[in-house]
Amino acid sequence: MSHSDRKPRRRPLAYKNEAFLETSDARPLRILSEYLEPLSHFRKHSIRDTVVFFGSARIFEDGPLGHYYQAARDLAREFTLWSDRMVEANGDRRFVICSGGGPGIMEAANRGAADAHGPSVGLNISLPFEQFPNPYITPELSFEFHYFFMRKFWFAYLAKALVAFPGGFGTWDELSEILTLAQTQKLAKRLVIVLYGSEFWKKVLNFEALVEYGMISPEDLELFAFADDTETAMRILTEGLLKYHVKPEPELPAIAKTRVQEPPRKR
Repeated sequence: MSHSDRKPRRRPLAYKNEAFLETSDARPLRILSEYLEPLSHFRKHSIRDTVVFFGSARIFEDGPLGHYYQAARDLAREFTLWSDRMVEANGDRRFVICSGGGPGIMEAANRGAADAHGPSVGLNISLPFEQFPNPYITPELSFEFHYFFMRKFWFAYLAKALVAFPGGFGTWDELSEILTLAQTQKLAKRLVIVLYGSEFWKKVLNFEALVEYGMISPEDLELFAFADDTETAMRILTEGLLKYHVKPEPELPAIAKTRVQEPPRKR
């Protein structure tokens, strides 16, 4: 066979070459895609503020800790109804519920938002057990991550508030990350942080001992607040969000106020 009879073998385009995309050389592309794909969806659906719910995947509605599931569902529903008032004139919604996308407390959060006919975000992570997307996430806002750090980036980047329900290693990891970012002022915003279930949190994490041993400062305890019922949690969330993230009506300067006063009458 002559050279002229040979048909050239075309290699696939690099961005369509799945074998290449799975290699270690292409890892930066995979990481970047877990930034760009959610960003595209968030922009398309005008999602710029979230209220994140953390908590265990092992807390079920009918389990021994089911009261936490119900509280997360109720709080997400009530908060979504409150956030309806924050929808702007152009239709953009402020403060959308966001969870880790899985079962347990995460499911309860997305379910509560769905109860109120509101959207919600799910940032799921691929794991060999426990973690699978719950059916209550808004489909266009459901994401699957391979890299924990990219998932945590999206938790922190959009969040204006956080509610942490009881949980294990994953919940502690995520909560510690957020508290560290707030403590070190790496967040260019004031984050409202609620720890739901004071008995649990004070038993499993001894914050006072951290102060006693000098591991954190006393003022670091002001980074978060405890709540044991949905009413208290709602009050902390709404007061904090209104104070730090909803711009109040601008006040007239003192000089402007004097100018609009009626002039004194002539005698």
